[in-house]
Amino acid sequence: MPYVRDSFWSGREFTSVEQMRAEALTWSAGTAGCKQCLPLGGASPLSVFEAVEAKALLPLPDKPFVLARWSTAAVGPDIHITVGRTLYSVPWKLIGRKVDVRSTTTMVQVFHEGELVKTHAALDQGKRTDRGDYPPEKIAFQMKTPIWCRSQSSEVGDACRELIDQPLEVNALYRLRAAQGILGLRKKYGDHRLEAACTKAIAVGDPSYRTIKGILIAGAETDPEPETGDAGAAAFLHGSEGLFAASIPSRSSGEPEGTPGRDNAEEAAR
Repeated sequence: MPYVRDSFWSGREFTSVEQMRAEALTWSAGTAGCKQCLPLGGASPLSVFEAVEAKALLPLPDKPFVLARWSTAAVGPDIHITVGRTLYSVPWKLIGRKVDVRSTTTMVQVFHEGELVKTHAALDQGKRTDRGDYPPEKIAFQMKTPIWCRSQSSEVGDACRELIDQPLEVNALYRLRAAQGILGLRKKYGDHRLEAACTKAIAVGDPSYRTIKGILIAGAETDPEPETGDAGAAAFLHGSEGLFAASIPSRSSGEPEGTPGRDNAEEAAR
């Protein structure tokens, strides 16, 4: 280095990088390459290079060298790792494991025990998630879209379809979990009981998941509706005169008011 500093850099001025590179090539092949070098047995560096080193050189790669940064990350319970200001998903089987991350300006590669397990396009900030990295049950859950819910509810019955349609009309994504939960009751209770529970929930004015599940747990979806009114008794249509005709004697024209007989009759009528 002292020789390069004193022989090449000293007293030189460069106006551009291209000029510096051109003069460095001339200096290396001429001045430095032809100098007799004691460590080389008096041979010049250029002659040793041509005789020994030139044949061992490999051709330049087709692609330019890419500067990469390596780091270590832990896979969280949500299957994501943190690289800089970005979250990247990795296969769910690596939850809780340590992984090595190779980051470039265009790509993020994740390695576990030396094996490449995930590749993402680089993102400066935010989150990149591949649904295929989730466990199978999570993938199935995310595939249950509003369209899927409506289709499944139609298979159960009209009441279930009505109950599913109502919450999905507005802010469907926020109410999707409730719809999925209701349809999930099919597996345990069957379509017939679920349809009956939906019918009853609509009738009582509380078509929520908790209510439907409570009805099914209690087995109350087939309970009869409570009876109201007179239970079918015939109406009494005789009127007041007909009702009390036998109890209240009619007053004769000559009978004075306030007689004992009439007072007793009126008292009985009251």
